Amino acid sequence: MTDFVVNGRPVSVVAPDDLALLWALRDKLGIRGPKYGCGIGVCHACTSHLDGEEILPCVTPLSEAEGREVTTIEGLADGDRLHPVQQAWLDEDVAQCGYCQPGQIMAAVALLRRTPEPTDEDIDRIENVCRCGTYFRIRRAIARAAELGGGA
Repeated sequence: MTDFVVNGRPVSVVAPDDLALLWALRDKLGIRGPKYGCGIGVCHACTSHLDGEEILPCVTPLSEAEGREVTTIEGLADGDRLHPVQQAWLDEDVAQCGYCQPGQIMAAVALLRRTPEPTDEDIDRIENVCRCGTYFRIRRAIARAAELGGGA
């Protein structure tokens, strides 16, 4: 059994230690925000945070979460108040199909925590794949979120 906190809620998951954290989140806990895209850490659709640091749950074993805090897209908003990055995503009309957006947003939050005033080059280092190609809107949203204090 692995005990950890997800989005502020203590959980226990009975599963093999080497199970990908993504499957524990999705299949065992019913958390659907982190998406399965590639399963090998390339697309970043599953991007979440472990103790505030960006991770890829598709390649992170469940055992890594023991006693730690996992945050997914579902844990960003404060009640009805969206996180500044989520608000910027809406303001800039980023989403097209929307599949990659939870991972994109979680990567943007991690970037803004590390770099509160990112340059275009900083933003371009985010490796999340968007099959719809909304990268120019993603860049604008991250810049807007920086103005709103999106790293908080």
